[in-house]
Amino acid sequence: MVRPSGPPAQLSESARPSKHREHPSKSPKRRREGKRLQRRGDGHEQLLSETERRRLPSQHEHSDLPGSASDTAENSPKRRAHFLHGPYPATHFGPKACILPNPTSVMHIQDPASQRLTWNKPPVNVLVIRKIRDESLVGPFKELCRFLVEEKQMMVYVERRVADDASLSMDETFGSIRNQLCTFREGYDDISDCVDLIICLGGDGTLLYASSLFQGSVPPVMAFHLGSLGFLTPFKFESYKTEVAKVFEGNAAITLRSRLKVKVVKDMLQRTGQESYGREPQQQEHNGLPHGHTSSELRSVWSCVMQVLNEVVVDRGPSSYLSNVDLYLDGRLITSVQGDGVIVSTPTGSTAYAAAAGASMIHPNVPAIMVTPICPHSLSFRPIVVPAGVELMITLSPDARNTAWVSFDGRKRQEIQHGDCIKITTSCYPVPSICCHDLVYDWFESLAQCLHWNVRKRQARLGESM
Repeated sequence: MVRPSGPPAQLSESARPSKHREHPSKSPKRRREGKRLQRRGDGHEQLLSETERRRLPSQHEHSDLPGSASDTAENSPKRRAHFLHGPYPATHFGPKACILPNPTSVMHIQDPASQRLTWNKPPVNVLVIRKIRDESLVGPFKELCRFLVEEKQMMVYVERRVADDASLSMDETFGSIRNQLCTFREGYDDISDCVDLIICLGGDGTLLYASSLFQGSVPPVMAFHLGSLGFLTPFKFESYKTEVAKVFEGNAAITLRSRLKVKVVKDMLQRTGQESYGREPQQQEHNGLPHGHTSSELRSVWSCVMQVLNEVVVDRGPSSYLSNVDLYLDGRLITSVQGDGVIVSTPTGSTAYAAAAGASMIHPNVPAIMVTPICPHSLSFRPIVVPAGVELMITLSPDARNTAWVSFDGRKRQEIQHGDCIKITTSCYPVPSICCHDLVYDWFESLAQCLHWNVRKRQARLGESM
């Protein structure tokens, strides 16, 4: 397999987090103001600035009234336009209270609307993912490859099974282009350092498959809607030449779709010795481990780590019994799921299986992890959203009657037995999905066009005939 090197894409300078503004109380002007000591009734001395001494009570009262300058600035729509993470939180509360400064940590909050794609060098290597077993995509695939190779002088990577398709090998007019394609095999060839841009032709499954090929950093993904649903594929193929040329020029809007880092450990919680007959299991937690297990009783046998874009699904499999699994958050047991299973999804996956199970739909730029039960045998088990930085762990409950099954974006399904565990947290390798318009418009357009969100017959006005 040919592996030409290519430059990685990065965010533009305007998209990088800006430095924090210094709080007004720490500005040089404030520090230069005169100070005086005021003795309180308890004998302690208090340091007050001259500005605070001279400020009249009426100034305190009028500054909080509606319509003041500060209130007008806060309610100004221009300051809040397309800013999804909210303003930087104030660290001072009233005249005396503040957050204790921590010099070891710095918070950077970036406006997702400012995320723009640029190139260090012009892209050279393009990976084209085509939906398999769909003859209607053979024509668009040939047309795109011919455009990339002949007009843009790109090095095109495709799967070997796509290049060996009979419809391509028997086409003599496409033979010269086919001979210039670089092929690879999933699971055998590593192309993570070779690809500058990914172009998907098909439905949402092609983007999920492209994500699975890159377990580390993912190149920018441009997805054309040639499938059935197309929630994650905003581009139309009719204008592919214009759209691809814009991406090559840079300055394209992107959505950073977070992924889940999933670690499956087989037999990790297996006891090395059997408990004596009639002995009750231990009910306390030890160092965040499940009930009845201590660190001396654990042994690791096999583990694997993978990146998941949509969701991790744990279900009861072919068994007719309820699925009974324990859910831990940062080492603490938070609940047991008794039902058909549980879905742990990203914001991108919140519009997939999780939405069908009754969860809310979350914008992909919201940093969060969603936990959704599947048909829980409880009237009060509602889906929850947890911070993106926590670690979830799922194990079989000690009294579970059957095993469970787990799948990752609908693939690599495997059985989970007693002693196995699944650890889930947010990955540091998101999928940079290129937007057709912008990250807000594309998402609501997909909700309306693909899921028919909030479609209802309009209510008639009073006096209007039906």
